[in-house]
Amino acid sequence: MAVVAAAADTTDPVLPTVAETIREAITSGEFAPNQRLVEAELSQQFGASRAGVRNALVQLATEGLVERIQNRGARVRAVSLDEAIEITEVRMALEGLCAAKAAKRVTEDDRRDMRDIGARMQEAVATGDVLGYSDLNRQLHARILAVSGQSTACTVLERLRGQNVRHQFRLAMHPGRPAVSLPQHLAVVEALCAGDAEAAEAAMRAHLRSVIEALPEVEKSRPRRAEVL
Repeated sequence: MAVVAAAADTTDPVLPTVAETIREAITSGEFAPNQRLVEAELSQQFGASRAGVRNALVQLATEGLVERIQNRGARVRAVSLDEAIEITEVRMALEGLCAAKAAKRVTEDDRRDMRDIGARMQEAVATGDVLGYSDLNRQLHARILAVSGQSTACTVLERLRGQNVRHQFRLAMHPGRPAVSLPQHLAVVEALCAGDAEAAEAAMRAHLRSVIEALPEVEKSRPRRAEVL
């Protein structure tokens, strides 16, 4: 874990801010849902001031990553199944739009890179590399958003990704899921490479609709254990 100096709250363009570092710890799974976020501990862990940590938690609460409870401090906000489905429905609309926009802006370099990601996804499924496939999945979605040029949508989607990271990880690890999602991703890639905006949007929406349908099944199969308090 990178250490954040107290100066990270200034305009230094190199060091991450306290909020960025805590956000990364949450979205990477280092901090679990419902885990308490104690200002003194975070201050020591990240080498930041108490005031810097407090301001960071306020910012992350506005992003939906942290929940502040009166007289009990802050904790990582847990996202329910219903909310995860709502988030994915919003993703379906926005990422469908971005896929359509990307199809109109795609270059030869973009086509080569996306087809390369698709080929590596096929290899990952063939070899059973679930974690590798999950990372390539993330890379492909990120590349499509970058090509789309839709900065506002990208900002919204990045926040939603952070809130939904636990459900996305469980889905990625669900037995058989990569084999289901692979042809969906390849269909998106082919539509993008063909410059077919309508087909690209439809393929992306179909993929995320499949995610919505799979989330309840994944939730039911998840072993139950006590929450972190």
